[in-house]
Amino acid sequence: MIDVGRRDFLLSATAAALASGIEPGAWAQGRTAKPLGYAIVGLGTYGHDVIMPQFANCTHSRLAAVVSGDPAKAKAVAAAHGLPSSSIYSYANFDSIRDNPDADIVYVCLPNAMHADYTIRAARAGKHVMCEKPMAISVAECEAMIAACHAANRKLMIGYRCHFEAYNLEAMRLARSGVAGRTRYVRTEHGFVQRDPSKWRLKRALAGGGSLMDMGIYSLQAARYMIGEEPVAVTARESTDRRDPRFHEVEDMIEWTLEFPSGAIAGCQSMYSANQNHVLLMGDLGRIELEPATRYDGNRMWTGKDGREQERTPPPGPGKTQFAGQLDHLARCIVDGREPIVSGEEGLRDMRIIEAIYRSAREGRTIRLGTTA
Repeated sequence: MIDVGRRDFLLSATAAALASGIEPGAWAQGRTAKPLGYAIVGLGTYGHDVIMPQFANCTHSRLAAVVSGDPAKAKAVAAAHGLPSSSIYSYANFDSIRDNPDADIVYVCLPNAMHADYTIRAARAGKHVMCEKPMAISVAECEAMIAACHAANRKLMIGYRCHFEAYNLEAMRLARSGVAGRTRYVRTEHGFVQRDPSKWRLKRALAGGGSLMDMGIYSLQAARYMIGEEPVAVTARESTDRRDPRFHEVEDMIEWTLEFPSGAIAGCQSMYSANQNHVLLMGDLGRIELEPATRYDGNRMWTGKDGREQERTPPPGPGKTQFAGQLDHLARCIVDGREPIVSGEEGLRDMRIIEAIYRSAREGRTIRLGTTA
């Protein structure tokens, strides 16, 4: 595990970089002579509608290729972005991307159960990898992904965009600066109403689980980066109406408590039956609150002794979105020979905790982390 001191250094360095107008990953002098090329694997809503438009905001990254199971859509998307036909791949011929020198990085935007396969294949094709969260659907898969990238000497980064989001970075900085005093408790809830039972996120074979494997990632990450420590124990409870056709295979609401070495506690929740987007840190001198906390835009933050007494905004930064920040960060890490601040090991840490959360809810007991008991 990453030690607390190094975690604090990485978080504060990233926040300082944003505050000073330098994008994360650009501390080294110089810029890439040519922006590195990304191949987007999966042209669904996130890959196509959210990520692809962000290349217009990037300095060190560009769109170089697309991978899709829909030939007509892939052709239309490539044409709209001025890409040649040689930049279009199907899932069947994906491995031939090794012969494309314009594609430096593969960004995996597929259902969770497909992350490991395409990350490993990308690494074997000699490509660096950005993989969406959750990293995979098991600890074993995460370990295999890390091993494949290590064997190929390729970088692996997980798409934890909130580590590049100005409000979350400022909240981390405020927490470590002592604005709220000694952290005693963090509360974080994330969820939305998932109405369509046909969605892949409600299919265990594709998602690996329910709300925990989707919105729960935000709650878990926020608890860890706001407290700045690794949890030592987890106690969880699931609440799901199995008569609801949406939840025949996966959980709806799950809540868990994390215990940290300092004595701080985090109460976390994810759900598919209510809208929530909230992070609250309480210390012995005050509190830091974000609501909404982790949206694509429109986040807000307050500090106060026992309420929302002062609204806070992040210091002026480079004007780069969280998505462009993460895209450029990996590109700069590749050029500078550094590890991403949210590497594959970070995704593995989350998956170990997620497996413990499910186990605790299933067995009805507290699970000590880092042990087999």
